[in-house]
Amino acid sequence: MGALQSGLYVTATPIGNAGDLTLRARDILSRAAIVVAEDTRVTAKLFALHGIGTKLVSYRAENAARATPAILARLGRGEAVALVTDAGTPHVSDPGAELVAAAVAAGHKVFAVPGASALTAALSISGLAAKRTLFAGFLPPAEGARRAELAELKSIDAALVFFEAPHRIEETLADMAHVLGERRAVLCRELTKRHEEARRGTLAELAAAAAAEPDLRRGEIVLVVAPPAAADPQAAGEGLDAALRRALATMRVKDAADAVAGALGLPRRTVYARALELKADA
Repeated sequence: MGALQSGLYVTATPIGNAGDLTLRARDILSRAAIVVAEDTRVTAKLFALHGIGTKLVSYRAENAARATPAILARLGRGEAVALVTDAGTPHVSDPGAELVAAAVAAGHKVFAVPGASALTAALSISGLAAKRTLFAGFLPPAEGARRAELAELKSIDAALVFFEAPHRIEETLADMAHVLGERRAVLCRELTKRHEEARRGTLAELAAAAAAEPDLRRGEIVLVVAPPAAADPQAAGEGLDAALRRALATMRVKDAADAVAGALGLPRRTVYARALELKADA
């Protein structure tokens, strides 16, 4: 078998189950000159299981600026360099995108070595039908910024997929229920691992479960949220006042309008105007 073509090989590794490493990925990782890894300790365990002995080089946010020139120099000498993250495919929450951009800018070839993906794994078991899917990544950690971003996403006619840290999942689900309304969702936790779980329900139900069950606040989490319901305008109109009155009993006008608009799939401006009328008449 000949040497690998020079270039940067962006290589997917398992998101949990070590058996999900593809045959091609194992071959690339075994034959590359070096493997650039987010956490060499994590990747070393995977290598030990698969009998891979290639040299590992650390590449994380803290040292990316210093390490990038050395990696580009190796590519310039005609070497094959593989890039991996701790799990899945480099790009989302690691500095992989920056290294790819630097390699492209320097004129080096970049190859995709696809494999396990938490995004597609969660979608495949969600059972939520949608014509489109939007991957929204991680939401902001601060409540105000998080709610603002959710407000921007709520009218999009697509299933929404998010990654979230376990220590923020309770607050995130509560904000989703508040802003997006009564949508169905699936909380996928520890995909492909021993304690894999897919919890289904409305956003409010999942928020309550996360508050009550510590296990739902552990591990790697992917959230899949159904698109906004395609509400029948007449039926929605008939239920609008009742929904607003219930919401206004415990919420400010703005928050009540946000919640009801998301639940009924109606324009926020229309719902807000009606909420103001009901509030004035009360």
